[in-house]
Amino acid sequence: MPRVALTTFALMKQPYDHPDMAEFEENISVMFQGAEAAPGFITRARPVDDLDDVSNFDRDWGVWGTFAVPRSYTLGRTYNTDQRASTLSLWVDLRTAFEYSYNGVHRHALNRRHAWMLPWADASYALWWVGDEEIPTWTDACARLDHLTDHGSTPHAFDFRHPFDAEDRPIPAIRPQRSEASA
Repeated sequence: MPRVALTTFALMKQPYDHPDMAEFEENISVMFQGAEAAPGFITRARPVDDLDDVSNFDRDWGVWGTFAVPRSYTLGRTYNTDQRASTLSLWVDLRTAFEYSYNGVHRHALNRRHAWMLPWADASYALWWVGDEEIPTWTDACARLDHLTDHGSTPHAFDFRHPFDAEDRPIPAIRPQRSEASA
């Protein structure tokens, strides 16, 4: 059964470990725990090494491949200069990926993004369908972000506003579900 890959990318105002990024860094593990507990979550890219103070560029990501960034990222790549925040995860469907992205702890982070992140003109997230046994790589994720930036939503890479189903057919935008009380 096809699954949804979701990658996110943002430019931080300062590198990791900078005092201005302390609140963001405190929220990282909370957001990951929230994702892992969310309905529909399958797995996420995690380094297989357990090193401190090492840039993601220097980590071993196992089956997720070598760490990569979209082509427009030109900032640092060492622990003290890295100014990007990025994720790569798998979900059972578009709805569950959307619900996590726009609710709960991740919603709080989205509301605070202007305090932590710089403007980024390129796509900040991309979705695509993968096969049941497929694990997307960081290189593929960045190629999908670049594709979405260059071409807009296509079956190759899309967003929640212009999604596609697993058979490459366009479907209606994924929006918040109306509760019984608001119906």
